[in-house]
Amino acid sequence: MLPIIGITMGDPASVGPELCIRSLADETLYRRCHPLIIGDSDILRRSMQISGMPQLALHPVQGPRDAYFQPGIMDVLDLNICQAMDAPVGQVTAAAGDASFQYVVKAIQLAMEKKIDATVTNAICKESVNLAGHHFAGHTEIYAHYTGASSYTMMLAYEEIRIVHISTHISLREACDRVKKERVLEVIRIADKACRDMGIAAPRVGVAGLNPHCGEGGLFGREEMEEITPAIRQAQQEGIDAIGPVSPDTIFPKARGGWYDIVVAMYHDQGHIPLKTIGFVYDRDRQKWQAVSGVNITLGLPIIRTSVDHGTAFDQAGLGTASADSLNNAISYAISFATAQTEA
Repeated sequence: MLPIIGITMGDPASVGPELCIRSLADETLYRRCHPLIIGDSDILRRSMQISGMPQLALHPVQGPRDAYFQPGIMDVLDLNICQAMDAPVGQVTAAAGDASFQYVVKAIQLAMEKKIDATVTNAICKESVNLAGHHFAGHTEIYAHYTGASSYTMMLAYEEIRIVHISTHISLREACDRVKKERVLEVIRIADKACRDMGIAAPRVGVAGLNPHCGEGGLFGREEMEEITPAIRQAQQEGIDAIGPVSPDTIFPKARGGWYDIVVAMYHDQGHIPLKTIGFVYDRDRQKWQAVSGVNITLGLPIIRTSVDHGTAFDQAGLGTASADSLNNAISYAISFATAQTEA
């Protein structure tokens, strides 16, 4: 009884379709799950040629029950929305934006109906999605809307680093305004539960400050004193091992050294920059990415959602050289969450 993992193809003009092919070409994946691509067959055929993997067979299906789930045969739930001619590689188009949006909605529907056990998403282009008339800031907001979730957050993970966010896809000015006790406490609770769901019996939740040096007693800002510290104290009263606030410039090295099991970041870039600094490795001599690793997970949903931790990489699309590390990591996390949920 292997979990069925629905994998959205991402923007048809991006590296997403190529990454799907690279990941599913690995026969060992089929020993751990039943992978099902959600996208368009015509786009995948183009990407198979780009990737130079003619040994793979494409099997369009109408639903998970029709899939073979056999190595060498890539099952794709063919939505027949977008043709290759409609989505030129590496370009922003409304056609590609609409298609990538519909792939995500279909994955959510299948998961909500219990027809698949987890969802994994490849990158979408927010400009293309909005150009198509779907006004969402990103995957997280799409999932929250279509699942009815009201208490959720993004988690990034790479090796021993796990990071959750108070806010993500908003302006920095607005992000500062959202650092309120109620939201900080909510995310601390979500972080603690996520660690327990992953098998960490007694999670240590490190909470970052917002301002330099945590405000220096109000000299550089009062958010730590008036919002963050009260949230931490309330969490501690609830039995959560919340620690902080910790200066933002030291909390991540400490987390990498094992001080915390998860870190609560106050805004998007505070959490994304340190993780991508260690997960994304560029080979200067060869002028190519050596590794693009990390996973994006949405916590607080009624279904499982993991994702690659990179964008559409339009500049790499069509070259057949994009790294599938992040997608492979995302699939592994989805399998772990699905397996733990089944065993529970």
